[in-house]
Amino acid sequence: MHISDFDYELPEELIAQHPLPERDASRMLVVNRATGTFEDRKFTSFPGYLRAGDCLVLNNTKVFPARLLGRRIPTGGSIELLLLRELAAGKWQVLARPARRLQVGGQLEFRQSKLTGTVLEVLEDGMRVIHFEPSDGLLNVIAEIGEPPLPPYIKRDSGAASEDRDRYQTVYAQETGAIAAPTAGLHFTPHILEELKQNDVRVAEITLHVGYGTFEPVRVENVADHHVLAERFVISAEAAGVINDCRSAGGRVIAVGTTTTRALESSVSESGEVLASDTVSDVTITPGYSFRAVDALLTNFHLPRSSLLLLVSAFAGRTLILEAYRQAVQERYRFYSYGDCMLIL
Repeated sequence: MHISDFDYELPEELIAQHPLPERDASRMLVVNRATGTFEDRKFTSFPGYLRAGDCLVLNNTKVFPARLLGRRIPTGGSIELLLLRELAAGKWQVLARPARRLQVGGQLEFRQSKLTGTVLEVLEDGMRVIHFEPSDGLLNVIAEIGEPPLPPYIKRDSGAASEDRDRYQTVYAQETGAIAAPTAGLHFTPHILEELKQNDVRVAEITLHVGYGTFEPVRVENVADHHVLAERFVISAEAAGVINDCRSAGGRVIAVGTTTTRALESSVSESGEVLASDTVSDVTITPGYSFRAVDALLTNFHLPRSSLLLLVSAFAGRTLILEAYRQAVQERYRFYSYGDCMLIL
């Protein structure tokens, strides 16, 4: 298959620029793989699609304010950094915009020199290695001056807003380390989670820190040549036990998001048992992949030609997913991070 086979038309006005006033007010397109049919629902109806004994698996990663806005010294030219990965104390791999003039030895400052940086290496695709000062307490400084790392398709004159610190985060986020939100989880409220538990749906939490690998562009034409960068994840023995007990009793495993799906499929044995893990995901999921851990998937709508669209197409079939996307466009669903969702059964 070619990556061009995973393209679709999307009017720009359907890209959600703000979250809805209420998290669970989003729409939900229900896709039935067995019948090839669609239902137009509200997310508040989500609990009704799960049965007693099913297991809902959540990614409890927490987004940190990984977007830094600063200037180059001495020219004063503006610079934007997305912190990707800590390599050593004070030393980070970053994605820089604009990157062209950011060469080795270049000096940066942020918030009137509350934080300064020096370019150590020039990497591919706009990435750089930068050493920050002060390196002691750096995460505290980043928490103070950084901004939520909103994706580039959220285009506002004012940039990130105060609402984003809360809304670009799931209500169950616990483990700090993500540079992007696991957006399928943004629709949940404490009330929805309580309703699920009252219906005897079990809930298991795992952690995959969403990194650059999740949203890195697909740079190859042949889908078979694509490889998603590894991301660290943790599945505790307790969570694995809950998931495996569910499967043994005939329940379904419902993954909330592609990151949850990737972690589960990275830790499942040949027999379908999910193993407790603290490692990196090494699975790239494209059409033709055989799923062993996940029975249903809640997911947002993804960019054309993206690895996330490839994963969802692998789960439900390319033809059905592209038809679902056409349906969503026709019905004026809201797309991407702050948009509506899709439940694939």
